[in-house]
Amino acid sequence: MMRVLLTGGSGFIAAHVLDYLIQQGYSVVTTVRSTAKADQIRAAYPTVGTDRLDFAIVEDIAQEDAFDDALVSTPPFEAVIHTASPFHFNVTDVQRDLLDPAIKGTTGILKSIVKKAPTVKKVIITSSFASVVNPFKGPWPEHTYTEKDWNPITLDQASENVANGYRASKTFAEKAAWRFLKQEKPHFSLTTLCPPQVLGPVISHLSSLDSLNTSNQVICDLIQGKFKDKVPENATFTWVDVRDLALCHVRALETPEAADQRFLVTAGYFCNRELVDIVREHHDQIRNQLPAEDSAGGGYPKGGIYQVDSSKVVKILGITFKKLPDTVMDTVNSLQRFLS
Repeated sequence: MMRVLLTGGSGFIAAHVLDYLIQQGYSVVTTVRSTAKADQIRAAYPTVGTDRLDFAIVEDIAQEDAFDDALVSTPPFEAVIHTASPFHFNVTDVQRDLLDPAIKGTTGILKSIVKKAPTVKKVIITSSFASVVNPFKGPWPEHTYTEKDWNPITLDQASENVANGYRASKTFAEKAAWRFLKQEKPHFSLTTLCPPQVLGPVISHLSSLDSLNTSNQVICDLIQGKFKDKVPENATFTWVDVRDLALCHVRALETPEAADQRFLVTAGYFCNRELVDIVREHHDQIRNQLPAEDSAGGGYPKGGIYQVDSSKVVKILGITFKKLPDTVMDTVNSLQRFLS
């Protein structure tokens, strides 16, 4: 039974990763920011003992040596899945709120693994398509993104606005991880996963929609009637189901060929108009909350959109991606429990 440290266990993606790990027999310690978060997760797995699911409190991942204590374990860890990183736009200071937690959290946990967990052989990091895409090229229909692409954003550009700050945080953190691997030559392999907008059902144990993950917010706003006059424009046009992404994390642990590889984890394309059409077709009871069928906005760029090559994740990790209508319907169903 492999022992795994999972960071950020109450997060949207990590909650699904945890679910797969528990289902498939792993022994997991997950970091959370408070005992209250740990209690919420524990309540969801009442029959799972502490030998299979336990917790470590890490209040601030940007602090020096934040993960040192969490990495001390009996039995010792064999793998680490690092998902903890800020993704929100409630930011007053880009450096403090986005760059430092992402970069210091990533390099900090790698340093702590070297110091405290010499038995760890595999590290999986949740990065982002934001570290791949070139935001200054716009739709760029003549280009196909692959794992070889990197966002060229600079530190000066990162401070211009929150969106740039987020993209930079993911780019700089992932680059720092690969630089650490090259320079320090640690005892573990590294795998990074780069998903775009992550949609799918919420199984993290939210107390209210106030703490909903950013990626699902557009669907939540739609079904709450916040866009009756106009369909909102997309921030990005590529997506993946959170369950497929979570499975990629687990497959990366189990697949030797995934070691020291970067993966683009993209199911395909979507526009917000398609989200509206899917909800309208499958959820009669909330049609009156949606924009009218002739509403403006929410379509694809007129000149086309870049291509994304996710063949590597299909070939090496064996993922079959879910279809957009299934993902949207499951997401709406999971959100409706907060709206009833």
